[in-house]
Amino acid sequence: MDKKRYYVSVQSRTIMERQDEAAYELVIEATPEEIKPLRDLFDSMYHFDMETYFRMHYPGIPEHYDNDNDLYERDLKQIYKTLYTLGTPETRDHITSMNVLD
Repeated sequence: MDKKRYYVSVQSRTIMERQDEAAYELVIEATPEEIKPLRDLFDSMYHFDMETYFRMHYPGIPEHYDNDNDLYERDLKQIYKTLYTLGTPETRDHITSMNVLD
């Protein structure tokens, strides 16, 4: 299947087919099958983001003992790895400059 260009915002967890739909940070080229795991990672990241939000209201739990925070960070790293793999040369350069890849 042919790859299409997608415009991605990690901040808002969106993947758009049109450049003018909303603000975006990165551009990738992918098949619809390659987009599904990325959407799943955004959904998972949202879940753990909400869990860490609720934990924030219990100040007795230190952040470094928060498993949901660790899982959020795991998803975020996997998102950037996926975006690097699917990214345009400009996207790859930008992600490399961020030093987020292990």
